[in-house]
Amino acid sequence: MSIEDIQAICRTLNGVKEDIKWEDHLCFNVGGKMFLVTSPDNVPVSASFKVSDEDFDQVISKPGFSPQRHLGRYKWVSLDDINRLSATEWEGFILQSYGLIASKLSRKFKQEIGLL
Repeated sequence: MSIEDIQAICRTLNGVKEDIKWEDHLCFNVGGKMFLVTSPDNVPVSASFKVSDEDFDQVISKPGFSPQRHLGRYKWVSLDDINRLSATEWEGFILQSYGLIASKLSRKFKQEIGLL
């Protein structure tokens, strides 16, 4: 997987915007809220994203995963190398994170971006 592959998945989702935060993190947002943070300048490229409460313990037990340093209490995980996951696995994690974040957005915004 590459950053471009991850971008392609994210760009298929309604209302997604990309921006750079903290000088070198490519972030993917919906409704102004992050659902995926990548570090494309790191070698290997790393990423962080939200998982469900039910999946959190299982995900962080996998090789390369850990609770995200600043957001772990909110069930965000950090992955040390984006190549640990296949395209199918990435799609699943991105869709889950996007869904968890989008579910908290206002009904009006969800209608504006075509989620309702």
